[in-house]
Formats: sequence, C-alpha cells, structure tokens
Amino acid sequence: MHKLAVLLAAGLCLAGCANPNAVGSSGNDDPYESTNRRVFALNQRIDSYALRPTAERYVKYVPEGVRDAIHNALENFDGPMIFANDVLQGHPRLAGQTAGRFVLNSTIGLGGLVDVGTKAGIPAHREDFGQTLAVWGVDSGPYLMAPLFGPVSPRDGTGQLVDLAMDPIWYMPVKGRIFLFVGHKYVTIVDARARNLDTLDEIERDSMDFYATTRSLYRQYRENQIRNGMPPP
Repeated sequence: MHKLAVLLAAGLCLAGCANPNAVGSSGNDDPYESTNRRVFALNQRIDSYALRPTAERYVKYVPEGVRDAIHNALENFDGPMIFANDVLQGHPRLAGQTAGRFVLNSTIGLGGLVDVGTKAGIPAHREDFGQTLAVWGVDSGPYLMAPLFGPVSPRDGTGQLVDLAMDPIWYMPVKGRIFLFVGHKYVTIVDARARNLDTLDEIERDSMDFYATTRSLYRQYRENQIRNGMPPP
C-alpha cells in the first residue's frame, strides 16, 4: 500500500496483450524503476505536506461514528460498479450479494450510512474493471508509479478509467456533476488515508526499502483481489 492509500486511480493507456495465464499475473518486471523511485519520492512529499495532515485533522475533529457512516456510504455508492464487474467476470453469486447489499444499505441503511448488509450476513467485497481484464486474460504490464496516485499497472489504470465511467454520479440528473464527482473522490481519498494512518506508518518504519515494500505489497494485494481471496493455483 502506498502512503496515498489510493493505489489504482491513474489515467494510463492499456499495454500488454491477452494471455491465457494472465489471471494472478504479478507483473514482476519493473523496467522503469529509476523513474518510478523519483515519482515515489514526490508522492511521499505530497503525502507528508498535504494528504497526511488532512487525514490527521479528519480523525481528530470528526467523531468516529460519523467517519464510519461516511465510509459506509462511500462503499455503498460503489455498489453499481461492483455489480457490473461481478457480472462481467461471470460471478452470479457475488453479483447477487452485491445487489442485495446495495438495496438493503440504500433503503434500510439510510443511503448506506448504516451497513445493514453485513449485519444481515451479506459480506462486502470489491471488484473493479482491472480485475475483470485480468479474468479476461489481459496481462498486467509493467509496474508503474503514477504521480499523486501511487502504484498501478497499465491494465489496472485502464480498468480505473472504465470504472470512473461507471460512476453513478455521471448519470444523475443534477447540475455540477463534475464538482460532485471531484468532491466524492476527494472524500474517498481522505477516508482511505485516515483509516490507514497507523498501518502505513508501521510499514514504512519496518521497511529497509519502502519503495520495494510498496511494490511487493501492491502486487500481493492485486493478485489476492483477482483471485477473490483464493490461494494461487
């Protein structure tokens, strides 16, 4: 996990070709390591001067119960995107769970502020179009460090562009959708950073090479997501 805590949102072109063994591909090559390390250092400075202080103030001044409600609502808002990727990956059971959670949380859960789905025994899970591309056999491509957004691969960066297009905000009949979209993403980033303050500090403190650790954790994280938590073949 990168200190920015949002690893995947990057506007990158898809590279790599279809590969029948691509599911779970880690993309071990880091051919641009020198450049990636410079971008990584830049991201750390941005985090230190901007994102981390914002996240710390968020934790300090916003009550925990309110933060949890905001987090629940943000996760619920991603329900349609997760459902679409469940379907595209051919997982009807997961698609049913996603639909059920979204309906429960959006109604009884007051727009997602309360996680009724988990209390009802419907576990949460994440899917994105980067995972869908992996299931379809698209190789991840080289490891990249994107300015502001952290670790990404060409496959996952392209997947994020598709997921952004699926964002329900674009289909709301309201004015100023772009401002609503930017605000939603900003709150998502602050929420993610705030929930990982101690974890990321511990990772950095225990790492001899924080860049290499970040690269390794990103690969493990994405492989686990692609396999939906199942062990590798």
